[in-house]
Amino acid sequence: MRILGIIASSKLSLVPLDVDYLVVAGGGGGGWAGGGGGAGGYRYFTSQSLNAGTSYALTIGAGGNGGTSGSRGGTEGTASTFSTNSSSGGGGGGGYSNVAADAGGSGGGAPNDPGAGVATGGAGNAGSYSPVEGYAGGNASVGASASAGGGGSSAVGTNGVLGTGGAGGVGTSNSISGSATYYAGGGGGDNAAGGLGGGGAGGAPGSAGTAGTVNTGGGGGGGSGSGANGGNGGSGIIILKYPDAYTATFSGGVTQSTTTSGGYKISQITAAGVSDTVSWS
Repeated sequence: MRILGIIASSKLSLVPLDVDYLVVAGGGGGGWAGGGGGAGGYRYFTSQSLNAGTSYALTIGAGGNGGTSGSRGGTEGTASTFSTNSSSGGGGGGGYSNVAADAGGSGGGAPNDPGAGVATGGAGNAGSYSPVEGYAGGNASVGASASAGGGGSSAVGTNGVLGTGGAGGVGTSNSISGSATYYAGGGGGDNAAGGLGGGGAGGAPGSAGTAGTVNTGGGGGGGSGSGANGGNGGSGIIILKYPDAYTATFSGGVTQSTTTSGGYKISQITAAGVSDTVSWS
């Protein structure tokens, strides 16, 4: 048994623990009679050298709440974190009347009653990362009677113009899970589509916005018209891809699934709190 243990340890020492990982934060909530929520920040890292036996922190960001008649604007999503790298929660969509959109990983879209002048969407890339984690929400002008889409991780939200709501900004396609999947799409404005990557659609006239898709970081859709709540933002996700010679051990609060393909294991973490960890052996 001692000899077998030495052989196993020697084999692992010859296989570097190089890990690819995707970190997507929670999306912002859509505004009450307002703009789409911004997508959660999107960050992707490849061939990162980690240490077997070291515990690395994991946090999955929650989606923000959609705006109501009391809050008007949607709330920001929360950050996701793996080790020392974080992505920023998406910005909440702006709300009626003249409640500004929030900045975030991607920014929230402007509301459909912006007051004087042109209302701007919330700024993206709140963490000032390079490459950027997301883009700004769209703008809306006075008299447009239409709210803007929230920003996505690959594009700004579309402006609200002349009674036509803006679509959410498109997210980013990534194949780390084994199949190409879009993440971090912005929520749509009035009666407009959410961005690819889980962005919720804006409400039809007089209707609430659709929630962003869970575990994509999609922004919530904006509500359309007085009394229409915004959709909640979608929760974030972390995906880890590492050599199949290793076994990952997660702390008790983590919800995850692990598959094996082509010499790698792929762990998709859909829930983890501020004190949760992963280590490898």
